[in-house]
Amino acid sequence: MRDQIAQALRDAQKSQDKRRMSTLRLIQAAIQDRDIANRGASKDPVSDEEILQILSKMVKQREESAKAFEEGNRLELAEQEREEIAIIRDFLPRQLGEEDVRRACRQVIDEVGADGLRDMGRCMNALKEKFPGRMDFSKASGIVKGLLQ
Repeated sequence: MRDQIAQALRDAQKSQDKRRMSTLRLIQAAIQDRDIANRGASKDPVSDEEILQILSKMVKQREESAKAFEEGNRLELAEQEREEIAIIRDFLPRQLGEEDVRRACRQVIDEVGADGLRDMGRCMNALKEKFPGRMDFSKASGIVKGLLQ
């Protein structure tokens, strides 16, 4: 993942794509921040799976910012956030559609043998393990909760 991001940054620099360059630098900075935090805690550098989590978090932050900018009638800033979201999503695996998420939730509930809300944590952990970065886990949480009730 690091190599992909570095190569994308070099390509953006060659094509003078300022928005893409700044977004890719933000991604690299976020990864480096996590590396430094891990080093302080005597952990290994960030893995590809952790990079996917960082990217997912960055997308979520920008979605919230874009919504806030729209509510504040700052449409140019909202558009800027959406452009950054598109760039970040280039590095994330394809997101599952809503029906695929429902199917995955049902499958995990069956596999875990969940029979009530007390098994919700086990189901969510299984989903996060099987589909890292490929679904919105807050939506999946609502689906699992609905199926377990």
